[in-house]
Amino acid sequence: MKTLIRNIALVAVMIAAMCSTGASAQTLRDANYNYVGKIAPNGTVRNSEYGAVGFFNNDGTIANAKGKTVGRIDAKMQIFDKSGTRLGFVLADGTVNDGESKLLGKIDIKTGKVTDDDGDVLGYANGISIQRVAAYFFFDFFDD
Repeated sequence: MKTLIRNIALVAVMIAAMCSTGASAQTLRDANYNYVGKIAPNGTVRNSEYGAVGFFNNDGTIANAKGKTVGRIDAKMQIFDKSGTRLGFVLADGTVNDGESKLLGKIDIKTGKVTDDDGDVLGYANGISIQRVAAYFFFDFFDD
């Protein structure tokens, strides 16, 4: 009976995790709340014209629109450039630091508001993992 209850709980957690990531693309907005793009569930990053500008791959690599690796996010929430230099890292509370632990900004986990180190709004991103939000807003991997 304990095994059955444990398995039911495990399935419930897995379903909740899948539901929390959403089945649809998550919207990226600028500081004025204007639509600037989205990140699809498969990791494709699209701009406001729906053109693919990059990819977040399941293995943590970040690629540009041509598929060339431009960076990486590891399991410790560290963000690296293509040469392996640590550009920064994200703490569980949404704080984003550069490679030397200097504050770059914060991602509000509840509202999705992204602010710089002075508290000025950079944009909004709800329902997207904070590592991907940080890579998008703070490290310009997909800057046209």
